[in-house]
Amino acid sequence: MSEMTTITTGLRFPEGPIAMPDGSVILVEMFGPRITRVLPDGSKETVAEIVGGPNGLAMGPDGHLYLCNNGGCFTPIEMGGMLFPGPFNAEGYIGGRIQKVDIATGEVTDLYTECDGRPLRAPNDIVFDGAGGFWFTDHGIRDHNARTSDLTGIYYAKADGSFISEQVFPVEGPNGIGLSPDGNTVYWAETHSGRVMRRSLSAPGVVVPPMPMDTSACLAGLPGMQLLDSLAVDGEGNVCVATLVNGGITVVNPRDGSTTHVPTGDMLTTNICFGDRDGSGQYRDAYITCSATGTLVHTRWPNNGLRLHHL
Repeated sequence: MSEMTTITTGLRFPEGPIAMPDGSVILVEMFGPRITRVLPDGSKETVAEIVGGPNGLAMGPDGHLYLCNNGGCFTPIEMGGMLFPGPFNAEGYIGGRIQKVDIATGEVTDLYTECDGRPLRAPNDIVFDGAGGFWFTDHGIRDHNARTSDLTGIYYAKADGSFISEQVFPVEGPNGIGLSPDGNTVYWAETHSGRVMRRSLSAPGVVVPPMPMDTSACLAGLPGMQLLDSLAVDGEGNVCVATLVNGGITVVNPRDGSTTHVPTGDMLTTNICFGDRDGSGQYRDAYITCSATGTLVHTRWPNNGLRLHHL
């Protein structure tokens, strides 16, 4: 691994990075709450102010940003110079939603707030496929006061707001989501179980139901106190999942489930994306959000990255 270098600091819990063709990185600040563009020199520009809790972010086929908004479900806690997502924020919670954001104007439009009459609770991460639709996770809410925890699902939706479908249920704390390079497998990470799960796809937005007791649905499970956050898939098909507590990126081989850990030094490492700032076509520039310390870092990734659809 190349050395990690800091691009910028002072971010309020960064997440959802998108490496743009011009060398900038667009990301969210969950406790901003805002969408921010980080320029190559580390300076920052506000793209849009967001009500609630901006989380996952993706570029859509129409050139707009698509945002997972968790509704502002977390209370920010500052401790020891670090920022943490605290207990459920009942007073500030506005409900989960998927939103479309105009990069040029900052206009924010609600796209989905429910599926089949069930409200979205805390949408977390999002990825577009080549057909123009997108997959997203609903992380759900853990309310310690009520002693409740949501069972949620994995969803597929169209970018024009015309269709949303729950494709996997029940799921415990789904967080990161990504697609294999051939688009035939969807992966997601479960935060609290420390597992990376997968399902084959029979068509865009349609999962193949697993057989009962199909152990292949679980690609990998991490031992001990390792929680999982968002993820990206690299050009070799490896699932690169941000790992909490054991702060870093855990690279999971999809062929045998073996893992390699790349530490960052930030216990709340939340996401990774790949860019191509040197124009080589290899997408080996990795941008990683280190959320406890509010930093965005860069490193050269050992494998080729994967260019996302619509970028």
